[in-house]
Amino acid sequence: MRKILKYVAIALVVLIVAGGIAFYVASRPDIARFSTAELSGRVPVMASQRPEQFPTMKVLEATGWPAGEAPRAADGLTVARFAEGLDHPRSMLVLPNGDVLVAEAQSPPRKDSGIEGKVMKSLMGKAGAGGPSANRITLLRDANGDGKAEVKTAYITGLNSPYGMALVGKTLYVADTDALLAFPFVEGATAMAGKPTKIVDLPAQGTNRHWTKSLVAAPNGWLYIGVGADSNIGEKGMGNEVRRARILEVRPENKYMRTYAAGIRNPVGLAFYPGSNTLWTVVNERDMLGSDLVPDYLTDVDEGDFFGWPWYYWGGFTDPRVAPEAEDRRQYVKRPQYALGAHVAPLGMTFTNGLDLGDRWANGALIALHGSWNRDPVSGYDVVFVKFGDNGKPLDALPVTLLDQFVAKDGKTTRGRPADVKVAKDGSALVADDTGGIIWRVAKAG
Repeated sequence: MRKILKYVAIALVVLIVAGGIAFYVASRPDIARFSTAELSGRVPVMASQRPEQFPTMKVLEATGWPAGEAPRAADGLTVARFAEGLDHPRSMLVLPNGDVLVAEAQSPPRKDSGIEGKVMKSLMGKAGAGGPSANRITLLRDANGDGKAEVKTAYITGLNSPYGMALVGKTLYVADTDALLAFPFVEGATAMAGKPTKIVDLPAQGTNRHWTKSLVAAPNGWLYIGVGADSNIGEKGMGNEVRRARILEVRPENKYMRTYAAGIRNPVGLAFYPGSNTLWTVVNERDMLGSDLVPDYLTDVDEGDFFGWPWYYWGGFTDPRVAPEAEDRRQYVKRPQYALGAHVAPLGMTFTNGLDLGDRWANGALIALHGSWNRDPVSGYDVVFVKFGDNGKPLDALPVTLLDQFVAKDGKTTRGRPADVKVAKDGSALVADDTGGIIWRVAKAG
């Protein structure tokens, strides 16, 4: 009997040790083999797949900016605080008179209360997010033209995690996380006096994991809304992804809404190429295929485009974790125009028409990279410029950094995270710093 118990004890020890080894192997971080530069551009390195049971987690703690410190601007440029003391400034809209509207918002309350939800809440808290949302749009005004906003006032309050904004004529459209609203716009007013009209409901089902609803107006006044997936790769069931992972088209005159393009995991920044009807977006791709996959990207979007999510990525690479819906659909997957690097998390973008920073920054797109939480080493945490050619497409060149050093020198903390970038009326660039609570102004030195 003692021998039997001895063998059982040995077997249990072996199982525990083996299980511990298996857990360590499954949960250890995946170290990147390629640099962000190698994973960027028109023809990026497409790394081997390294599926993870547990995501690589390298979350930098948000500490805020010490007094007198700022990110670093590119040579020949200077950066200063345009406005500060904001509560998670996300997207911006520059009005015709030069006033700047800023959506101050965070995720609405999460509906996921399990282990995954608790882990995400903890990570978000460390990264400087996860608190109650301010749920307002603030107006900033530089009345004397000195490059600083003397006026900072609540313009619209009582919203529900607002994000996208667009002005069409005398109507200001605001995309809450669950609805598109229309407000009567009066130029020069510092507070919204009119009441909103709901145009359409927007998808907010499930855990509403990707809650932002970006918004842009086409030259004809129709609206385009970026809606992210409720999951990583549809693991919670595609029934939770109805009208998600796509760009929606809304015709406000009759409140008609339809899918414009699909298979886009999380399209955030939206903009029309200057002087055209061509829509562009930046997209946050899927997680847990390793630190080198999948590159986030910048691309043009045509009516009916399908970018592959969740079954395929980057023009037809198969995700082995997702059962294929139909193999013959693979041939219709559109390849993105330009890679920005893996897990850099592009949020806001704008084209540089009207920008007065010099010829180097002409004819291209500025993109705010919010920064990774699941890559080792981290990526993003800067604002980059992608040069376009005369054909209206990105050149075969790497992104150029406009603003960086949001990550502290210790490499463990971040003072802020870029969330949006816009061109101000005076030709400077404005950068919304989400966790720093600041709008930075980038201008020519001197």
